[in-house]
Amino acid sequence: MAPMNRKTKPTFDPKALLATVAPGRTTKQYWKGQTIFSQGDRADAVFFVERGKVKLTVLSGQGKQAVIALLGPENFFGEGCLAGQPVRMSTATAMKDSSIVLVPRLTMIGALHEDAEFSELFIAYLLSRNIRIEEDLVDQLFNSSEKRLARILLLLANFGKEGRPERVVPQISQETLAEMVGTTRSRVSFFMNKFRKLGFIEYNGGLEVHSSLLHVVLHD
Repeated sequence: MAPMNRKTKPTFDPKALLATVAPGRTTKQYWKGQTIFSQGDRADAVFFVERGKVKLTVLSGQGKQAVIALLGPENFFGEGCLAGQPVRMSTATAMKDSSIVLVPRLTMIGALHEDAEFSELFIAYLLSRNIRIEEDLVDQLFNSSEKRLARILLLLANFGKEGRPERVVPQISQETLAEMVGTTRSRVSFFMNKFRKLGFIEYNGGLEVHSSLLHVVLHD
């Protein structure tokens, strides 16, 4: 008996999804350091990184800031409004000159309702983001600051994803890394020097991350 032909599940194409909401979307250019939205702002739109890089941060009532995500091209953010989130829980800032697409909440909801296939893929995208957040939480709770830094560098360099690992671009300051790791800048500096001396990273017109850095993450 001939094997049954199985339908190949389409891959998530965010640009194709955005094409379905062309009449309602707008594109805006943000320069490096410009705020896209602030914590506490009204949440009424979903954003998409067309070009550039965006940093999401949260500020506690005591004034302590933490970096919760760095997002590159083809990433959505601000999608909490789709679940009824009334205000922004974080601040989004352009880390480099960026092109950001804004889709009004109601426009996005309407598009997802009208196209079941893209709705399924968008939900899968959100679930994968949720898994990443859970992994970050486990990392923060149980791993040392050295391991957390190594993992963040590997993620920034795209290790574990399809395609060839890249340099960490744009350059990430040690202050930002410290906020992501949850430690001090001096500790980050100490570990970065250690990684460099061991050959795990190098500075060559940009920060190069080598796969050997995985040993820090995997070693007990």
